Amino acid sequence: MQTSSNFTRRDFLKLAAAISVPLTVFSVGGTYYSTKIEPAWLDIESVTIKLPNLRPAFDGLRLTQISDIHMGGWMNREQFEHVIDLVKGTYPDLILMTGDFVEYTSNFDRALGAVQDVQDVLSSLNSMPALAILGNHDYRSGVNFYLRAMFSRLKIVDLTNGVHTMVRGEGQLHFAGLDDLLMGFPDFNGVLAKLPQNGAAILLAHEPDFADISSLARRFDLQISGHSHGGQVVLPIVGPPILPSMGEKYVSGLYRVGTMFQYTNRGVGMTEPYIRFNCRPEITVFNLKAA
Repeated sequence: MQTSSNFTRRDFLKLAAAISVPLTVFSVGGTYYSTKIEPAWLDIESVTIKLPNLRPAFDGLRLTQISDIHMGGWMNREQFEHVIDLVKGTYPDLILMTGDFVEYTSNFDRALGAVQDVQDVLSSLNSMPALAILGNHDYRSGVNFYLRAMFSRLKIVDLTNGVHTMVRGEGQLHFAGLDDLLMGFPDFNGVLAKLPQNGAAILLAHEPDFADISSLARRFDLQISGHSHGGQVVLPIVGPPILPSMGEKYVSGLYRVGTMFQYTNRGVGMTEPYIRFNCRPEITVFNLKAA
């Protein structure tokens, strides 16, 4: 409820959170934990979802999602190699990558170096089937074209404003992808026009709050996203004090938005400040079930 002044309860909580962060996170031992231990303490989340339009032929399909690598910031090649080793160990039928491959930098040569590092590590997937979209940091760094060329070289399906269909017998499962909603050129109507009318459909959209729009189409069983990093710092009671635009509503985990499921992955990398507290980095494994 708003007070008689312009200072709302939400503003008070944000102020309290800002004061609490240095007390909570940067206490004795807290700095080391939040900068060294938790950022590298990967959590493999297993999520079982029953999709109403999924044909029995796809029952048990295993999808592994990674998001928000942010190579060139806190993330380096060695750490990303560990991430990919864990991804391989989930034995996915399909890998889904939901954007922000590189950390934003105004240094173009540094951004290109980050793309090369990502490519070198992803090449170890040895053509394991994968789909990908871009995120806002990929565009801000000016390497969106180079990342899409990387997808082509590594035989990763570029799902930018596109649709990819898996077929098993007479059953179809569609994967649709949007270009980044903040910095790219998303064409949601174009994606819907490409999407066949029958079969379960999963949407990859970097920013999770787009679920309020995508759910209105009543065509998608599931939207998966990243972008928010879960807040990186999640304070008891208060929650995450800082969240990005279009990542403020569906912050982390599984939601129901209308008739659609929405899932937000906390990401494997970070943006500045490079700390995580009560918000471990995440690899998500979806186990799909037919209705």
